Formats: sequence, structure tokens, C-alpha cells
Amino acid sequence: MKTIPASQTTQALGKTVVSLSAKKPRFSPELRERAIRLVFERRGEHTTQCAAIESVAAKVGCSAQTLGDSIKRHETDVGLRDGMTSAERDRIKALERENKGLRRANEILKLASAFFAQAELDQRLK
Repeated sequence: MKTIPASQTTQALGKTVVSLSAKKPRFSPELRERAIRLVFERRGEHTTQCAAIESVAAKVGCSAQTLGDSIKRHETDVGLRDGMTSAERDRIKALERENKGLRRANEILKLASAFFAQAELDQRLK
């Protein structure tokens, strides 16, 4: 029988529920900022940025990939790297959500207009 790690189980209403995904908790913004700062401070101690990332990631308790992604996002946000900043990305997501809602409302209004136009025609024929 396969054992399930305690990190993948939770208690709900007195029953044990097994989580299908083994997602680890997200790191707090403070911890992320501290880790990024440590990588920038320790770049000189390592031959490559990748080595500095791996060293700091091991100390902080996250994967090197996660920390590397955070560093890329930070570099983009401060202008050291080309690309969309986090603020721009958030703004685009908000606009896309708004656009989706407006399209849905527009479709509802079109259907309602057609319904009432048909009802008016039916009344005239009687």
C-alpha cells in the first residue's frame, strides 16, 4: 500500500482528504524580496548568476527555478531586462477581464433586444 505524505492530506469535517496536487505554499513577498536582494549581493562570490541563485535558493528553501523566475520578473520591473512589467501585465489582465464582461453583457443585450422585437411583432399581428 502506498503511503501519502502528511503534506498532501488535510482534515475536513473529521475526514482525511487527500490532495491530488502537491503544490507547495507560495513564498511571502518579504521572503521573495530578501532572496532577490541576497542573489544580487552575492553575485560577486559566485562565477555565474545561476550559481548564486542555486546557493540562495537552497538557503531560503525554494527551488532555483522559482527564484530565477522571481529575479527575471524583478529585473523586468526595474528596467534591467526588456519585457512587460508586472504592473503592465496586471493592467492587461484587468482589461481583458473587463472586456470579457462587456462582451457578455453586449451579447445579453442583443438577445434581449431580439426577444422584445419579436414580441412586439407578435402583438401587431394579433
